Amino acid sequence: MTDTALQTSPAPAPTGAHHVETVLWVKHWTDRLFSFAITRPASLRFRSGEFVMIGLPPRPELGETKPILRAYSIASPAFAEELEFFSIKVPDGPLTSRLQQIKEGDQILLGKKPTGTLVLDAVKPGKRLFLFGTGTGLAPWLSVARDPDAYSRFEQVIVAHGVREVEELAYRDFFTSEIHEDPLVGDEAKAQLVYYPTVTREAFERQGRFTTLVENGQLFRDLGLPGGKFDPEQDRAMLCGSMAMIKDLAALLESHGMKEGSNAEPGDYVLERAFVG
Repeated sequence: MTDTALQTSPAPAPTGAHHVETVLWVKHWTDRLFSFAITRPASLRFRSGEFVMIGLPPRPELGETKPILRAYSIASPAFAEELEFFSIKVPDGPLTSRLQQIKEGDQILLGKKPTGTLVLDAVKPGKRLFLFGTGTGLAPWLSVARDPDAYSRFEQVIVAHGVREVEELAYRDFFTSEIHEDPLVGDEAKAQLVYYPTVTREAFERQGRFTTLVENGQLFRDLGLPGGKFDPEQDRAMLCGSMAMIKDLAALLESHGMKEGSNAEPGDYVLERAFVG
């Protein structure tokens, strides 16, 4: 897709609440999905898996007086020099209708306080870490899967990405091959990372919603795990994506004896309810 120039007024000077950063690159996956990266301020600190507020400067010529901001998971790991994001395109979305038009060199507002529960510290130690994401809910797993701590804390890291159509499996090449060349976690990813994509509306090597694959035991058979259910002693999970998936899968995890955790009290699984519109 050809990028369309975004018409904006000059970005305001940094305020107490926001950094003003520069777009480094934009990649359009489909007519509904795109990724982009921005410069990272030297003062920004975050944990892999956290989200931050991002937005665009207001347009005074349209009567806008305040920037439009939304929560986005940071798709790059905590040590990365740039900040990467993975976004859906909403034609009439207050932010994404404009954000999808950004190009290299444009300016983005970035919040100063990353936060969130999709971090390794919020789950107890275990053997397997399941990272379930639907659509752009994959974003935090791009961060966590590139963090060496994930591989030192767990023997196996399973990135499960659920989408409607095959073309929406953004980052498929990354998880199947490119991450194996990562200078920091490449060797660990080859030995410990499992990529588990599933599609719901098209023919694919694996079809079905996460809840269905858990309920009928297919997920566990595919992964060669005995018992046909999650093991509260060894399995940990993180959930990000649609509210329906999070609600239903969390209920299944609870039925398997797993307890929700938080930053204050680590548990067997955690979820995130911050979304983009």
